[in-house]
Amino acid sequence: MGEHAILSLSFILLAGMLCQWFAWRVKFPAIIFLLAAGIVAGPVTQWLNPDQLFGDLLFPFVSLAVAVILFEGSLTLKIQNIPGLERVIRNLITLGALITWMITTLATRTLLDFSWSVSFLFGALMVVTGPTVIMPLLRTVRPKENVASILQWEGILIDPLGAILAVLVFEFIVSGGGVEGGFAAGLLVFGKMILIGILFGAAGGLLFGFLLKKYWIPHYLHNISALALVCVVFAVSNVFEAESGLLSVTIMGIWLANSKGLELDDILDFKESLSILLISMLFIILAARMNLDAFIDLGWPALAVFAVIQFVIRPVSVHLCALGSKLTMNERHLLSWIAPRGIVAAAISALFAIRLEYLGYQDASRMVPLTFIVIIGTVLLQSATAGPLARFLKVAEPENKGFLIVGANAVAQIIAEELKKNGIHTLMTDQNWSSVTEAKLKGLTAYWGNPVSEHAERNLNLMGIGNLLAMSPQVELNALAAQYYRLEFAPSSIFTIRNAQPTAGTEETKAAFKYSGRVLFGDSVTFQDLEQMLHHGAEMKTTQLTEEFTYENYLEQQGAQRVSLFAIDANEVVHVFTAEPDFVPKAGWKIMALAVKQEA
Repeated sequence: MGEHAILSLSFILLAGMLCQWFAWRVKFPAIIFLLAAGIVAGPVTQWLNPDQLFGDLLFPFVSLAVAVILFEGSLTLKIQNIPGLERVIRNLITLGALITWMITTLATRTLLDFSWSVSFLFGALMVVTGPTVIMPLLRTVRPKENVASILQWEGILIDPLGAILAVLVFEFIVSGGGVEGGFAAGLLVFGKMILIGILFGAAGGLLFGFLLKKYWIPHYLHNISALALVCVVFAVSNVFEAESGLLSVTIMGIWLANSKGLELDDILDFKESLSILLISMLFIILAARMNLDAFIDLGWPALAVFAVIQFVIRPVSVHLCALGSKLTMNERHLLSWIAPRGIVAAAISALFAIRLEYLGYQDASRMVPLTFIVIIGTVLLQSATAGPLARFLKVAEPENKGFLIVGANAVAQIIAEELKKNGIHTLMTDQNWSSVTEAKLKGLTAYWGNPVSEHAERNLNLMGIGNLLAMSPQVELNALAAQYYRLEFAPSSIFTIRNAQPTAGTEETKAAFKYSGRVLFGDSVTFQDLEQMLHHGAEMKTTQLTEEFTYENYLEQQGAQRVSLFAIDANEVVHVFTAEPDFVPKAGWKIMALAVKQEA
């Protein structure tokens, strides 16, 4: 028995990571593959039985996992990111939630003949979207900042509020819901949830922020301390009022995210990894508990409920909530299309269905497969169509092909100009005002200031930027920028130029910076070398490779005073020459190089 439990847990972890990896390869939200893995392992093969595996710990584990996921998402919610959009977000989590709740309830009652009690509960569950499905979708679709900010805030805030609404409806049902104090009792429960959630969340955020600012927690304990405190706040809040913990951890995360002077990058990195692990496990576990016969029994009315939610409720809700806002009509259309349901709806529906069945509500068991139909339907449809729709509506960010260039000196400027000529977006940063002014006069986009400052974090627009070129003459600034932006860009997309020729042995090892990026243009090329070449009249030149003029012919060309910098392939993707390039230019590619003219 013990061996089977260990094998099952290992399978869940392995299957979750494989699903996440496959989703990354095909650029599709992982939830679909996770649900498929759970269905195959559970109802199809009967190999995984979560109730038997976890026993009484199943739903406590699910609850704690959802709390950690919500906390991680709320840590990214900064008030400064939503200027002018506050009203839209507020409307979506209030008026929009009410519209979704009421119309879904009517559709469920009419089409599936659920009891009014279960219909109201299902309608409350469908209010929830959630970061577990929104964030992977946003990474794939890459909508413009307005749309992304609204969806992110809505997804994270509506999770605890929607869960509280569902709990309120549930409490109303189990309390009798009659005229003898049922409604008043429900309102009292709701008020206590909000009050306790805010108090405990703010207290947890204030306490943890105070401990960090006073340096009373060593750096290596930041992550585990945050996790422990989140679990304690969630649990204690629930002790004072059941199901208020989700709101508490959300408030705690928002408090920390908007506190000044706190370094949360490492905590965010840890929590993101933990959230991916928990999400992977939760979807597989909950999918493995499903009964496939229940799906068939629901029939076409279940698809009709899904259609009403997708094609009627969401568009009506968004367009009403966006009235008077600065959102364009195309942005509103995209918002109307994206509202996938996720793990909170799945977890709470499973929990409440069990409890209601004990109370004699026979149709409560049908609520779980209906919830999963909506989850699978919204995620499948929106994942497959949101990207093309965003591009059709022209509200998608450009692909991250551009370059953030640290330094606006003469070398950086000539490189940025040539990249711009080839249709590649660049953004230069420098603390030298005259260099920034000169770059702007040449039509280049430039930022005056320290690229690793708090001001830069707030004001640098990295839309369409996916690479870093550290090309300052200051070796320390280059290394610092490479380390600072390693959470923003992939390690393979961070490049720094040498400021001195490498030396062999211990001296080189001692002088090396950790996380300083890949070496630009080869080990033998330094910033001073490029400066000298410019001084001797070097110019940027882009050479087109063909079947007749191959890369081998290009290398055989005379002229030692030439440094190959970039190669642009047939798909307009830029490849950077490094000490160890991982590409070979082919026919149809272009090569950008800095070359000194040869005298006749």
